Amino acid sequence: MTGRAGPPAPRRPRRHDPGRRDRLIDAALTVIAERGVAGTTHREVARAADVPLGSMTYHFTSLEELLAEAFTRHAGAAARVFDERLSAAGDRDAAVEAVISLVSDDLLGSQRDLVLSVELYVAAARNPALRAVTQAWMARSRQALERHFDATTARELDALIEGLVLHSALSTDPMTPEQIRHAIHRFLR
Repeated sequence: MTGRAGPPAPRRPRRHDPGRRDRLIDAALTVIAERGVAGTTHREVARAADVPLGSMTYHFTSLEELLAEAFTRHAGAAARVFDERLSAAGDRDAAVEAVISLVSDDLLGSQRDLVLSVELYVAAARNPALRAVTQAWMARSRQALERHFDATTARELDALIEGLVLHSALSTDPMTPEQIRHAIHRFLR
């Protein structure tokens, strides 16, 4: 025996997967919703996306970058809902109803989205990159609100909306849709 190995094994063709990065971001949101930011790892995201672990470092330089991308996607989706609801409102009364629906139906309508929002708020308190995501989200929300309300009212109303969402997410006795309606009407008088 001469110690020569046989011919090299043929290389596996690379899998063409142009949507992988997007799937990883979506998988990150799923993992965050299930395990929280603290339980989100490269390994868990790769598993949820059904991709090799090495894909993580190919597409993202760090877990922080992935979290920022995932939360940016989440915040962008919420901001689009603000835009859609408020741009459809023809006058101030319709805008008030749009805000009520936005809180009751959209922001509180999905437990997954509610958990993601709370996870973002908590993570942003310690992470400047994620704080930038929340700042951009608040700016877009206020911009949508400013279609119908002055800048000061829009900022205060945005804070009320966030407070209502956090209160509902954390309370064992969340406000009913009628209580939310009352709070918004009372504020906007």
